[in-house]
Amino acid sequence: MNPTTPKRSVWGFARAQHGVITSGQLAGLGLSHSAIGHRVRTGRLHRIHRGIYAVGRPGLTRHGRWMAAVLVCGRGAALSHHSAAAHWEIREDRLNEIHVSAPTDRRPPAIVVHIRQVETSRHRGIPVTSLALTLVDLAATIPRSELESAMGEADRRGLTDPPAIRLALGRLGGRPGVAVLRSTLDRQDFRLTDSALERRFLAVVRAAGLPTPETGRWLNGFKTDFYWPQLGLVVETDGLRYHRTPAQQARDRLRDQAHARAGLTALRFTHAQVTFDPGQVRDTLTGVMARLAAAARPG
Repeated sequence: MNPTTPKRSVWGFARAQHGVITSGQLAGLGLSHSAIGHRVRTGRLHRIHRGIYAVGRPGLTRHGRWMAAVLVCGRGAALSHHSAAAHWEIREDRLNEIHVSAPTDRRPPAIVVHIRQVETSRHRGIPVTSLALTLVDLAATIPRSELESAMGEADRRGLTDPPAIRLALGRLGGRPGVAVLRSTLDRQDFRLTDSALERRFLAVVRAAGLPTPETGRWLNGFKTDFYWPQLGLVVETDGLRYHRTPAQQARDRLRDQAHARAGLTALRFTHAQVTFDPGQVRDTLTGVMARLAAAARPG
């Protein structure tokens, strides 16, 4: 074998696997046990787990650590639970541990292993539980409000939507979390929203006993936060992050003016109002809706 071939092949494997490689893969490239040991001693390979090495340098990215965890758990393993949600970028990983689901009982240090067969996908080169199964696993462990947030983020990123999730639940049987996820989809007032601020606003609407609005509807060239078509009412919620700049404020004025030209009533609530003065938001909504409903009645 050409002595440069293994080196090039090792780097090729590592690039495809976020900087890591297994001892089995190294053997498949023609490297003997002693050759692997020599590369470890000279700092060309760095042991991460038993039989798993970082190539070139010991530090790994988060994706590299995830890949290493999946590889050490063997064939059929996949990133799962909170780690999978973070990899799909639908929820921040707030835990200092990596979760992997695998069909065999391997329990490497610092990895939480769930022994089970799973429905898997591959995202950015890393085996991971399917998005539907990831949501089911989340549903069994986090509050409903956080689950709705993760579902909304998956929809916003174009990864899935409620009909696709509902269809997938039929494949996942009686796994823990399926009933919670299905009931969340079945809730009459469930709507996908883009932010925690919008979820808080929907909570105000529900608490006031007001009709549930449509969300994300395009009107007059703009995507609305909330829309009551029966009343011709549009409501926007101004988050701290997205409504500070002069350019954004100017766009907001154009949005409100376009709705006014179309004969709609447009209301705008700030982050502080929704978060710290929900009573004022409720009273304003109730009063405006009553006025619009009265104006719509004949006679």
